[in-house]
Amino acid sequence: MMFRLAVTAFTLSALSLASAADAPVNWPEWRGPARTGTAAYANPPVTWSEDSNLQWKTKLPGLGHSSPVVWGDHVFLTTAVAWGPQLDPVPVTAPGAHDNRAVTQRHRFFVICADRNTGNIRWQTQVVETVPHEGGHTTGSLASRSPVTDGQFVYAHFGSYGLYALDFDGKIVWSRDFGLMQSKHAHGEGSSPTLQDGRLVVNWDHEGPSFVEAIDARTGDTLWKKERDEVTSWASPLVVAHEGRHQVIIVGTGKTRSYDLETGAVIWECGGLSANIVATPVAAGGTVVVGSSYEIRAMMGIQLTGATGDITDTNHVRWRSSHRTPYVPSMLLIDESVYFLRHYQGILSRRDLVSGKETGGPWRLGGLRDIYASPVAAAGRIYIVELYGRTLVIEHGETLTQLAYNQLDDEFAATPALVGDQLILRGRRSLYCLREETR
Repeated sequence: MMFRLAVTAFTLSALSLASAADAPVNWPEWRGPARTGTAAYANPPVTWSEDSNLQWKTKLPGLGHSSPVVWGDHVFLTTAVAWGPQLDPVPVTAPGAHDNRAVTQRHRFFVICADRNTGNIRWQTQVVETVPHEGGHTTGSLASRSPVTDGQFVYAHFGSYGLYALDFDGKIVWSRDFGLMQSKHAHGEGSSPTLQDGRLVVNWDHEGPSFVEAIDARTGDTLWKKERDEVTSWASPLVVAHEGRHQVIIVGTGKTRSYDLETGAVIWECGGLSANIVATPVAAGGTVVVGSSYEIRAMMGIQLTGATGDITDTNHVRWRSSHRTPYVPSMLLIDESVYFLRHYQGILSRRDLVSGKETGGPWRLGGLRDIYASPVAAAGRIYIVELYGRTLVIEHGETLTQLAYNQLDDEFAATPALVGDQLILRGRRSLYCLREETR
């Protein structure tokens, strides 16, 4: 049964007792250090506004929806800046395209590094300048892929406009050009790279020849490349350690596939999702959860142990669901609880990772609508960011307790980063760092 979350007094979760001063302070990719959306040792604020618990706010150039990533006192993000005279619009020619922005100017693509303590821009490096061949959906941007960092370099993927490795001083170390991506309906690009053991993994699913490629993070050289019989998706690869090796799991319209990180060999594959794949999977303890919601609603829990070949109709698919499945925001994993939003709307559900059983809810998040950022969690709290400036903070538990609604004067489609006692949030116009003032 759906109900509105009641506002109650906040009781500090036991998980929040970990000292933020002693905790890891890195958020190296857009789903966090564990790739689940959860920061195990962070303790960000519960309440904030433009006038309270705002450590700093920095105006950003251009437009981007990439999420910030953090290493130490460096905050990295990307943007695309339109400049120069107005040009004849680049026509939108993709079949079925709608709600798309025509390109009418040249664009400069930048990687930005901000100081985590002050918000000051340390550097912004232009990596390429061009006239984009597609403008993308009105809710997206030309800089929607999030960067990833290993503490020595930051890797920024602009898709059709190149992949770049920069050092922490903003110098370009190497770059790659994969050609032009033809996205479905010209909706734009969005799959972010992931990084494991010096291997950068890029998913290139589009309306042309699709592939997944593993790249040497130090040199930019191809380690392996595998063709994919897939159409456009916006989901990012997920690397999972299981039984002594790393699997690269990529969801797709035709099949979800697992690749060996070392060789690129397909370990297993599983059908059952819809077209227009956006949500990135989550995994823990030998179970991976995948989901989609476009032409059909589909969600599955897949057992990794012993999975080989085509497992579509086998007992390696532990559970299936067709109710309120995720579309744009990716799933959040806290312990063995999988949280997800229906489509991109304000209805939150929760299922057990292993059994798939609903464990409470669904919960209608009164007042929230148009949620494009993926939910994140820390200190036993869930943070859900709405496009129109509000963030709902909920206490994770057997029943969910609303802790706060927080309003900022901006629009938010990027997933926040949770580091130490800070929440770093990228808006359409500004980058925010939120922190309890008394700490």
